[in-house]
Amino acid sequence: MILYDYFRSSASFRVRIVLQLKKLNYQTKQIHLLNNGGEQFSIEYKTINPQSRVPSLKDGNVVITQSLAIIDYLEDKYPQDGIYPIDPIVKAQVKAFALTIACDIHPLNNSSVIKYLKETFAISEEKAQKWYAHWIISGFHALEEKLKKSAGKYCFGDDITLADICLIPQVYNAKRFNVEEISAFPIINRIYYMAMTHPAFIAASPESVVAIEHE
Repeated sequence: MILYDYFRSSASFRVRIVLQLKKLNYQTKQIHLLNNGGEQFSIEYKTINPQSRVPSLKDGNVVITQSLAIIDYLEDKYPQDGIYPIDPIVKAQVKAFALTIACDIHPLNNSSVIKYLKETFAISEEKAQKWYAHWIISGFHALEEKLKKSAGKYCFGDDITLADICLIPQVYNAKRFNVEEISAFPIINRIYYMAMTHPAFIAASPESVVAIEHE
């Protein structure tokens, strides 16, 4: 398997976590989203993913795009160390939590959106930061309320689920962009620091990817 990856992409981070949790062998090909105007726009990469986004996963002759589709593909093909609860109600709640991040929070803060706001509407770096922080804080308020009812060591009890796989990269990015208000969410922060002591999350982290690339 080849993962077309970018070390700072939170969507790619999600997939790397699952690959590590399931202890799967894979290769990575870094698609740098800034170098040379964005390597995702190259003709070569467009043959892999016409949407010019990461991640993409190539497994034999099959290419899967979109992080949650990739994750479900891996879950179906390699069911060991599953990321969904057996109970159908809890499973639906886990998916809803993950989709709140993947569909509502993350897209509004995607680098392509921020770039468009800056280039088309000439907004300042300060206003771009306010835009980013607004959607993070708004979304995290809702997630924190959900976690008051579901959290154990992780988002849903004591087992890692898709909810954690989506939450931790989003918190990581919020911290990277210095969104100080996230300190107001104690459950989210506790889960983040717990998860980031787990070997799979450590191995999937941007720092670990950069370290491997420079070995």
